[in-house]
Amino acid sequence: MEGDTFSSLGNGTQIDNKLVQNFQKSFVQVQNILDHNRLLINEINQNHESKIPDNLSRNVGLIRELNNNIQRVVDVYSDLSSSFCKSMESSSEGDSFTGTLQSDSKKRIRSS
Repeated sequence: MEGDTFSSLGNGTQIDNKLVQNFQKSFVQVQNILDHNRLLINEINQNHESKIPDNLSRNVGLIRELNNNIQRVVDVYSDLSSSFCKSMESSSEGDSFTGTLQSDSKKRIRSS
């Protein structure tokens, strides 16, 4: 089934095309959130510089939205990491790279 997988990591590990599409979708989602955050930060800065009470009050909601967006980015990266680890685990159970990846991901999960 040509085109379903491609070689990566220089060691012949096959990565599923679905995983690549998931990466692309996630990175586009993150970029869109970050672009929106840039606009929010600009508006927050303008409101702060204006020192107009209504604008300063509006900043409270904008900062909450910014914080929620940052959490969304963290969640997307966390899901992406989990998806990648699961894919690597299932693609080559006996591979030493996968064993390292599994132990690294478990360390990260425990330290969170």
